[in-house]
Amino acid sequence: MSWSRALLTALAVCALLLAGSAGCGSGGTPAQKGDRVSPSPVGKVLDDTDEQGRHYREVNKKGAPGVGIEVEPDAAEDSWDVTLTVHDFRFSPAGAKPVAVAGRGTVRLLVDGRTVARLRVPEYRIAADLVPHGTHHVTARLYADDGTVWAVHGKPVESTADVTASAAQATPDGSGTPPSAPTRGPE
Repeated sequence: MSWSRALLTALAVCALLLAGSAGCGSGGTPAQKGDRVSPSPVGKVLDDTDEQGRHYREVNKKGAPGVGIEVEPDAAEDSWDVTLTVHDFRFSPAGAKPVAVAGRGTVRLLVDGRTVARLRVPEYRIAADLVPHGTHHVTARLYADDGTVWAVHGKPVESTADVTASAAQATPDGSGTPPSAPTRGPE
């Protein structure tokens, strides 16, 4: 009788230990809903690449991440304020593992096709010298943490705003005029 009770107790302890360790995330804190990494690959990596040679990662349109961009002049700072609106997308923190996780990553901000910043937040200020006199394309493009470009139907997930920077003109008080009027990109 005592050996069967000891066996049942040992089995119960083993079951509790296994169940307890399965519910713990790394770092000793429970994993949050959005922090779980899918064991299966996310999307399909295509042969197509962006200007820097980074491959596209094709995902279904339903539930695909998206981005909108708004660019406004900031005369006081002699710069351009960029505000991003994302959906079905989360910015990854610095130090994130270089693994593609559905709807997560960074945004590359490009001016006329040249990368000027890699963003982990939805706001950024572009220095005026990066947007000289004339019309320019400011693009926000979504990237997975492994460096691939999120894509739908073979096209990168991105949004572009056209901005026109005017030459500074002297005013009676000696100050220059601000850059051009605000511009919104498609959302």
